Amino acid sequence: MLVLNLSEENLVFDKKTCSMYQHFLHRTDYENFFLKFCASFPQERMFKFHQVKHIFEILDKMRCLRKRSTVSFLGILVILLLFMNLYIEDSYVLEGDKQLIRESSTHQPNPERYVHTFKDLSNFSGAINVTYRYLAGMPLQRKRFLTIGLSSVKRKKGNYLLETIKSIFEQSSYEELKEISVVVHLADFNSSWREVMVQDITQKFAHHIIAGRLMVIHAPEEYYPILNGLKRNYNDPEDRVRFRSKQNVDYAFLINFCANISDYYVMLEDDVRCSKNFLTAIKKVITSLEGTYWVTLEFSKLGYIGKLYHSHDLPRLAHFLLMFYQEMPCDWLLSHFRGLLAQKNVIRFKPSLFQHMGYYSSYKGTENKLKDDDFEEELFDIPDNPPASLYTNMSVFENYDASKAYSSVDEYFWGKSPSTGDVFVIIFENPIIIKKIKVNTGTEDRQNDILHHGALDVGGNIIPFKQNRQCSTYIRLGEFKNGNFEISDVNQKIPFDVHCMRIHVTKTQKEWLIIRSISIWTS
Repeated sequence: MLVLNLSEENLVFDKKTCSMYQHFLHRTDYENFFLKFCASFPQERMFKFHQVKHIFEILDKMRCLRKRSTVSFLGILVILLLFMNLYIEDSYVLEGDKQLIRESSTHQPNPERYVHTFKDLSNFSGAINVTYRYLAGMPLQRKRFLTIGLSSVKRKKGNYLLETIKSIFEQSSYEELKEISVVVHLADFNSSWREVMVQDITQKFAHHIIAGRLMVIHAPEEYYPILNGLKRNYNDPEDRVRFRSKQNVDYAFLINFCANISDYYVMLEDDVRCSKNFLTAIKKVITSLEGTYWVTLEFSKLGYIGKLYHSHDLPRLAHFLLMFYQEMPCDWLLSHFRGLLAQKNVIRFKPSLFQHMGYYSSYKGTENKLKDDDFEEELFDIPDNPPASLYTNMSVFENYDASKAYSSVDEYFWGKSPSTGDVFVIIFENPIIIKKIKVNTGTEDRQNDILHHGALDVGGNIIPFKQNRQCSTYIRLGEFKNGNFEISDVNQKIPFDVHCMRIHVTKTQKEWLIIRSISIWTS
């Protein structure tokens, strides 16, 4: 027990309570943090905050007095601990939010329940105050396009980190390597293990470290919040709760570090294999979604592998993981984060660009045979799909609008029974030279919702038309066969740059129409 004397009153704190708030005391902005935190408490507790205001007035006076006299910093510390002890239990998770999660019977995201707390979180745009140790490499001198983040701890069985790093570099071209940075967070508290891993990494990837493409960091244990005696949500055993809670903090500190290194950030695990030229695929997907709001793009359907974020969202994501670190696993928290930032639906690219390759889990060395069956190691030919606007005069079913047929992610257009003369038109932002076109209709579970009778045309000489633009002339390239259309060497068949492309229904059908994908390759 720790017993201190202040204003003739004995204040008692046990060791657990003192260490509980150690994380907060490392923050240089703790006063602002507490004020934001207090704003979300229920109205009936507001009378307490007048006392808090008074405390901070005293603190301000003390800061002024430091220039003239010696003031006990211990007094300030105890006042803060007293305030925190009144209102915080186990960590800095709000009691109301803890109760919401405690009442949940499943892990399905329910963002509306967290909106109140997230209003405060939205103000946390600054970095978390952590002093990192650079184990290999130095801060980047030039901002890159993509940062790849890996967090790794010592496993009881197997070690896949070196193979993962190797796959990242080997599956990238020389030009792609110029646009990526890899940050490895060795998050285990075992310093001997870290030293061995750093030695292995520097020996195998020295040229990437010298080139500024690879950094190895560590967040010291002193910055971590309480990891023992946490709530056992979902009936998880105590050691598993500790493991997943620490993992959330590991990723929070990694994400926090990566916030200003590049334009985008993708999260991987330390036992992953990459597709060939995965960066090029990611860039094409981002380009195809230009003008579309998104928070998370998914390039694997497993856990938190292959989740892509804008770098400007990383500070909030880091704070979010840290705030709810003990509540649930990381991948569940990522789903909540996406929903809270108003992306309702999952946006996932197929085929997957990253594959889980580890056989033994980092938790107790248990077997983990999960595989992504949508993964393709060799992405033979990813379409370019240049920026364009799309429209159709077909009757659209619900929200399966025209743009979804042109997207690189797993979506499609769905229209009600088309009639003769109906069209689906793509108008390119700039004229293009087309090498290849491929259009697929129908899906595995709706194999009859194909275009039974149709043709594909390309046009030039664009003119204004009402509120849109359209091409005045079209040339027919061919007919659909069994619901599909594919043609190569278009640039050798068409004597002009293409402004428009049109799918034309040539016969009425009673079946609805799904256009699953429209792929265009340019020269």
